[in-house]
Amino acid sequence: MPPRLASLSQRSLILTLVVLLASGFVLTSLLSYYASRSSIRDNIVNTELPLTSDTVYSEIQKDLVRPVLISSMMSRDTFMRDWVLAGERDPQQMTRYLQEVMTHYGAYTAFFVSNASLTYYQAKGVLKKVQPHEPRDAWYFRVRDMATPYEINVDVDMANHDALTIFINYKVFDYQDRFIGAAGVGLQVNAVVKLIEDYEQRYQRRVYFVDRQGQVVLTGTHGGPQGARSGQALGAVPGLEQLLAQMPLPSSGNHEYLADGARHFLNVRFIPELDWYLFVDKREDNALGDIRQSLYLNLMICLLVTALVLALLKRVIGRYQQRLELLATCDTLTGLPNRRGFDLLATQAISEAMRDTQPLAALLLDLDHFKQLNDSHGHLAGDEVLKGFAQVLRASLRHSDILCRWGGEEFIVLLRATPGADALQIAEKIRRHTEEYAFPYGDKSLKITTSVGVTGLQLDDTLHTLLNCADHALYRAKQSGRNCVRSELPQSCHE
Repeated sequence: MPPRLASLSQRSLILTLVVLLASGFVLTSLLSYYASRSSIRDNIVNTELPLTSDTVYSEIQKDLVRPVLISSMMSRDTFMRDWVLAGERDPQQMTRYLQEVMTHYGAYTAFFVSNASLTYYQAKGVLKKVQPHEPRDAWYFRVRDMATPYEINVDVDMANHDALTIFINYKVFDYQDRFIGAAGVGLQVNAVVKLIEDYEQRYQRRVYFVDRQGQVVLTGTHGGPQGARSGQALGAVPGLEQLLAQMPLPSSGNHEYLADGARHFLNVRFIPELDWYLFVDKREDNALGDIRQSLYLNLMICLLVTALVLALLKRVIGRYQQRLELLATCDTLTGLPNRRGFDLLATQAISEAMRDTQPLAALLLDLDHFKQLNDSHGHLAGDEVLKGFAQVLRASLRHSDILCRWGGEEFIVLLRATPGADALQIAEKIRRHTEEYAFPYGDKSLKITTSVGVTGLQLDDTLHTLLNCADHALYRAKQSGRNCVRSELPQSCHE
């Protein structure tokens, strides 16, 4: 391609790329936010919230469910049942037992109420006698008459200055499954609230618990949804009334609702051990704030990279074109020009020789029995011989001479300003050097010979007729037993 056309082609390519990049960034600016928002929404609903819910549930199993398991073990403890069935003779035995439960399991309080004596035992001793008509004792009679084996109840702890406590009240049965009392442990509400705050800070989500009746049971210090507090019904919380209208009871799964103009994503999970629902709530705008910042940063980086790419594009294209031209005209194995490269060089050399009336000789060389060498030692050995033979040719020729790998094991040489007699001497030197040269391959030294056909350029010759004469000469060299040089008279070539 002419230089001017190549330059115009490069400018056109660069301009096209600039327009495409600019259009791409404009389109990206318009669409990336919406695509990212959709991706973020999907990630929050299907990955982040369920994963947070699973993680919080695992923490709950360690921090809240553990007291349920402790209470369950207490209700089936043989010492407790045997002590009650023996008539509750030594209260100190029960007191020491409850102290051991508190100390060993780290509970805030531990208790047992006997159904036979209605005595309330606590780790500090006998607390009181429970009375059916005493409002503060209503919890015990409710537990006695309930169908489920236990309940989780938030109440004051009479043994600890009426501190608000989460009690796990577990029914105790004798060996004939007759009700004999209620036992369990308690956690301070403030300690559980702190756990919820830890969850919220760690996962950057609002975490709260709701019972089966749809009332908020436990929240962090800042409350539940829209600041809702414990005891408040979810139906009275702005934004959740429409959601709860579709599900009278909290329903496990993923949900969405609007509140204060912001969309919320909600993951609900039922915790059977607590008989509560775990709510994990995240505002959409908080998540989008992060993604907007990330998008702006990515856009800035892309613009900087684009500027760098455009600055280097012309240089890269130029080098790429040079590399393509080299690959198109050069034999990759030997580094010599290939047929295409030779055609360009030979045409120019013939034109110069005819213009300056200078002699030009052509040598066509063929490695003898090269196929047998490949069959005996492998194609890698053949490749090493071809590269070595190219070095022999370079060492035997001038820089002004044209050397080409014609194909396979054939090579062509054009000798500028070289009469026929000198060309025969050069051909013989190449043949002799090849015969004497040991081609290294691994721990072996391979030997090979070459046949050479020589001809000279005539006034009415073209590249085709010149090579045809050289090919005739090479054929005669092969017919003469190979490893020799033969020349072809120009007159016979034209017959």
